[in-house]
Amino acid sequence: MSELEQQIQNRRDKRDELAQRGVEAFPRRCAYDLEPRQVIEAYGELDAAELEEKGLKLRVPGRVRARREHGKLAFVDLADGEHKLQLFCRKNRVTEDEWWLIQQLDLGDLVVASGELMRTRAGEISLMVDEVQLLAKCLRPWPEKWHGLSDVEARYRQRYLDLGVSPQSRSVFVERARIVRYLRSFLDSRDFVEVETPMMQALPGGASARPFVTHHNALDLDLYLRIAPELYLKRLLVGGLHRVYEINRNFRNEGISTFHNPEFTMLEFYWAYSDYEQLMDFTEEMVAGLVAELHSSSSLDWREETIEFERPWRRMTMRDSLSEVGELAPEVAESSSSLQAELERRGVELPADTSYGSLLAQLFEEVVEPRLQSPTFIYDYPIEISPLAKASATDERFTERFELFIGGMEIANAFTELNDPDVQAERFHAQLAARESGDDEAHRFDADYVRALEYGMPPAGGLGLGIDRLVMLMTGSASIRDVILFPLLRPRVSSDDAPSDGSGLEDESEGTVQVEESSSDDDRGVSG
Repeated sequence: MSELEQQIQNRRDKRDELAQRGVEAFPRRCAYDLEPRQVIEAYGELDAAELEEKGLKLRVPGRVRARREHGKLAFVDLADGEHKLQLFCRKNRVTEDEWWLIQQLDLGDLVVASGELMRTRAGEISLMVDEVQLLAKCLRPWPEKWHGLSDVEARYRQRYLDLGVSPQSRSVFVERARIVRYLRSFLDSRDFVEVETPMMQALPGGASARPFVTHHNALDLDLYLRIAPELYLKRLLVGGLHRVYEINRNFRNEGISTFHNPEFTMLEFYWAYSDYEQLMDFTEEMVAGLVAELHSSSSLDWREETIEFERPWRRMTMRDSLSEVGELAPEVAESSSSLQAELERRGVELPADTSYGSLLAQLFEEVVEPRLQSPTFIYDYPIEISPLAKASATDERFTERFELFIGGMEIANAFTELNDPDVQAERFHAQLAARESGDDEAHRFDADYVRALEYGMPPAGGLGLGIDRLVMLMTGSASIRDVILFPLLRPRVSSDDAPSDGSGLEDESEGTVQVEESSSDDDRGVSG
C-alpha cells in the first residue's frame, strides 16, 4: 500500500469510528454567524480588553488548515480560503466527546465552532471554543499548508484545491468577477441592453475559426457550438435594439497556448449609428476606467514592464505600423511581391497566390504585434481578412476595422459593420471560394443573415473584447489557464490524481499534459 493509500485509509477508518460514536461525518445543514474573513474584517483591530468588554459569542465555520496540541490545550486554524481564525480549545471547556473529536481532526476537515472571541497572550485573535461540530470529513489528504500545489498542472486540474491553498489564485478569480461587473455596469449605464443569443447554431459565423460539432437527436440535425454571437446580435439591430451586448462563452476547435483556450469568454456589443472611430474613443474610456477602478492608478505592471493607460492611446494603420513599429522600410508594404520577399527572408513561406491583404496581416503578426506593449489601436485591416467590416472610403483594399493591442496581446477587435446585403452576400461567396480552396476557417454563407440585412440594418459599430486576456493583463497572470477556473486539459492516464503532500501529483508520468501551441494567432478570443 502506498503512502497516499495509507493516508486515505486512515481517514476512512476515522470516519467509521465517528459513525460508531454517533457523530455524523456529513450533517445536512449548518447555522453560523460569521466566516473567518468576516470575523477578521469586523473585529480584527480590537485589542484584548475591547474584545473582553464586548463579550462576543460567535459561531464560525471553516476548514481545518493546522492543528497543534499542548497537553490540555489545542489550537486549530480555521480557514475560509481567504483568512484564518484560530480556535483556542481547552479540555475543561468542552465535553469529553468534543475533546475527542478535536483530537481526531485532520487537515481539510470542515467544522463549525462556537465560543467567545478573544486574544491570546501572544496577541492572536482567537475563538475560545465552547462547542465544535464536524461538517464534512475530508477523506483525502489536503495539500501541505506552506507549499500548496507546486505542480502547475495540478493547479489547473484540481482548481478546488488550488483555491483552497492559494490566496493568490483565489484573488485572481475574485478580481475577474470585479472586472466583469465593471464592464457590465459601464455598458448598462450607457443604455446598452444585455441579451442572450444561441450557443448551438445551424451555421457557425461571426469569426474565422473551426467550430465544434454536435448533434440534436430529436431533430436529427448537426449543430455547431458558437464561435461568436456577432451575426445574432446584429440581427437585433435590425429589430430595433440599437445598443446591445452579451458576455458570452465561445468555442473554437483550435490549438491551445498561453493566450488561447478552446472555450473562452468574450464581451461583444453593437451600437447603432456609431462607427469604428467612435468605438476607439469608447474603448479607451472603458478600459482606462477599468484600470483606474482596479488599481487606483493609470498604470499597471505587466511582465517586468509598466504599462501606462493615460489617454489618448496610440493609433496607426496596419501598413504604417510595419515601418513605425516594425522598423521596416515603408516600401515593403506597397506590394504583394515586397511583402512576400520580406516574409521569406524571415523564414515564413506562403503560396505565391496569397493575397496582398493576407501577406500584410501575416507580416504584421511577425514583426509588429509582439512589440505592442502600450495600448495601441491598429486600424484599416485588409478586406480579405475582414468579411464583415465596411470597406474604407479612401482605399477599398482595406476596411474600417481596428484591433486593440496591449502587452503584446490582441485585446479587442472592432468594425464599422457592413450593412449592405448585396456586398455582404458577395463577401460570403468569396469566403465560400476560400473554403473550397482549403481554408476550413472561412465563413459559411448565412442566407438568413443576408435576408435580415435586406430589411435594413442601421449604420453601426461593433466590438468584441476578450475577457480572459483582459483578466490576464489586469492581474499580471502569465497564462490564460491562470484566469480560467477549469481550462481544457488532456485527460489523465492515471486513475488516481490525488495530491499527496503538496509537492504535486502521484503516479502521473503517463498523464502529463502536452500543451499544443496554436499554429496561428487569428481573432481567437476576440471578435468584432
